[in-house]
Amino acid sequence: MADHITLGKKGEDIAAKHLSGLGYQIVERNWRFEKDEIDIIAMDGEFLVFVEVKTRSSNWYGEPYEAVDDRKEKLIVRGAEAYVVKKDLYNEVRFDIVSIVIDGNKQTINHMKEAFYPGIGEYG
Repeated sequence: MADHITLGKKGEDIAAKHLSGLGYQIVERNWRFEKDEIDIIAMDGEFLVFVEVKTRSSNWYGEPYEAVDDRKEKLIVRGAEAYVVKKDLYNEVRFDIVSIVIDGNKQTINHMKEAFYPGIGEYG
């Protein structure tokens, strides 16, 4: 397995453990709809939370969360809308980003709640 894939999987495991430790209930991991993928879907109280996990081995080129640009946000929102429709859910929805830097044995986690807000008409 390529190093970046191994690092990404490790980051998602760390993020899931972090979220569970905060009381989130993990509902799905790596949920796919067409070409869209949601890394983690969880419940935080009444909120259905769609979590994007970004992992890097350093922050030399910036923080991992900075890689979540407008295009990526739209893909996440489109995948979230598909999930909500497919599962016939009516929960309030939130979008979080968990940004992780794994540098040797040191791990830094930055959890951004409500990291972005989709506007009306951004689902297409």
